[in-house]
Amino acid sequence: MIRILDKGFDPDFELAEFQKRAFGAGAIVSFTGWVRDDGATESLSLSHYEGFTETHIKGFVECAKSRWALQESLIVHRVGKMSVGTPIVLVATASVHRRDAFEACDFLMDKLKSEAPFWKQETKSGETVWVEPRQQDKSDLKRWDNARD
Repeated sequence: MIRILDKGFDPDFELAEFQKRAFGAGAIVSFTGWVRDDGATESLSLSHYEGFTETHIKGFVECAKSRWALQESLIVHRVGKMSVGTPIVLVATASVHRRDAFEACDFLMDKLKSEAPFWKQETKSGETVWVEPRQQDKSDLKRWDNARD
């Protein structure tokens, strides 16, 4: 399941619903990303093209399913303007064994962080700037190139 939302979401509720859908799985792994409080950030804004973004993310999920034995997956991602402390993304994966769930969740976050078609702006100290993936994000993604081929 992939959901792009222009309003807030409750990660605990989403994960509880996911656990119901993934009943019988041996392992469930989740990651929740939040707007960081670095002392200067006032807000974060994400935009996307409806349909286009979901199609790309669906491709990430299909790739993960081809690499790991996933029973279920969930991606909830925010768009719009968000303040510090707001959840941005939730990724959850379920599988029979923990390693598949861990690796698939990590892979999906790396794909979302570096390749998902979101346009991100950050406002710090009254100045708004475009945000690109960091070098570390690109390195994190690159490690999957030869893994489990």
